[in-house]
Amino acid sequence: MISSWQTIPFVSVSSNASVRINFTNPMRISGGKARGIPLRATKSSGLRPATEANRERVFSSIGSEVQNKRVLDLFAGTGSYGLEALSRGAFTATFVEKNRKVSADLKDNLSRVQKSAQLDTDCAQIFVRDVIDFLKNPPNKPYDFIFLDPPYALIEELCSPIFSFLRKNQFIHPDSLLFHERPAGDADFPEGWNLLRTLGKGGKGSPIYHIFKPSG
Repeated sequence: MISSWQTIPFVSVSSNASVRINFTNPMRISGGKARGIPLRATKSSGLRPATEANRERVFSSIGSEVQNKRVLDLFAGTGSYGLEALSRGAFTATFVEKNRKVSADLKDNLSRVQKSAQLDTDCAQIFVRDVIDFLKNPPNKPYDFIFLDPPYALIEELCSPIFSFLRKNQFIHPDSLLFHERPAGDADFPEGWNLLRTLGKGGKGSPIYHIFKPSG
């Protein structure tokens, strides 16, 4: 049994291992060294994996800036944002997802991306833990890119403390960027953050992305 406080270590898959994935209409890594690798996504209430098209939109806006960056993926789910970043050259990624069943899929996805992209085994960590609890303890180093994709129904409840803890507990530095996926519509912008850009128009159920940078 995995404790809700436990870190799942990065798992290496032997290059000689035979990995057979039989997914129906699988999501895939859209770019980088692991491009085309399918991502497992077990059906779970509230799980809303980022589509390839949406990830491509976000990472096209970043370009080569993702290389050698430290990435934090909050409400990670299948890990698609952090895994995409690793595939495209990020230095390390930290994933936070409290659902144990979903975290098991994330661990499997991480292993296959690691194998395909030939990543170092210490380039990622998975924390099976509530995001708010995770953010109450300062990290060893701040993160360069943060991906925030909370359950839409809880956005108004969760985002204010999340943005506050990120600043208060030094998860960020002056040049950090935060990518917030959310449904289109009116939104209260968090105190202490500047909105740099919005990606997407949110039509036909598609999300938009607010890109924030710390102010002051």
